[in-house]
Amino acid sequence: MATKLDKIDLKILGALQEDASRSSAELAQVVGISASTCGHRMKRLTGDGYIKKTIAILDRTKLDMRAQFFVKVNVLQHDPQYIKEFVERMKIMPEVLECHVLLGAFDFLLRVVTPDLRSYEDFYFKKLSCIPGVREASTFVSISEVKMTTALPLG
Repeated sequence: MATKLDKIDLKILGALQEDASRSSAELAQVVGISASTCGHRMKRLTGDGYIKKTIAILDRTKLDMRAQFFVKVNVLQHDPQYIKEFVERMKIMPEVLECHVLLGAFDFLLRVVTPDLRSYEDFYFKKLSCIPGVREASTFVSISEVKMTTALPLG
């Protein structure tokens, strides 16, 4: 069972969301605790599942992944086995950065990134629309990214 978070835990998590490349000593200084206490708390927060993993967030435009799309998908089948298979297909498609199961007018929402429109066309016609049971896919092109964050509002 996960332990309850106190103000220090929230400060640690907030500081990690800002810059997870800091050493434990640097993080401890930012939070205002000793390095050993910080290390123990980070180990507990990780063990309790509050910290899933530490990653680098890359600039997709510098890597020539300039095109971003949001795709609403409807499927013909809604049985658990089909949904599981569809989700597993999405997990192995590198273009799909996010896949959400929805309630409402559409079944899934995908965030897809490709180098350009032509690459998205290939993805759409050679991968997504070839999946058995995909009834409809509506694509929305992102022309400008106004805000993108992975930071959760902790305070």
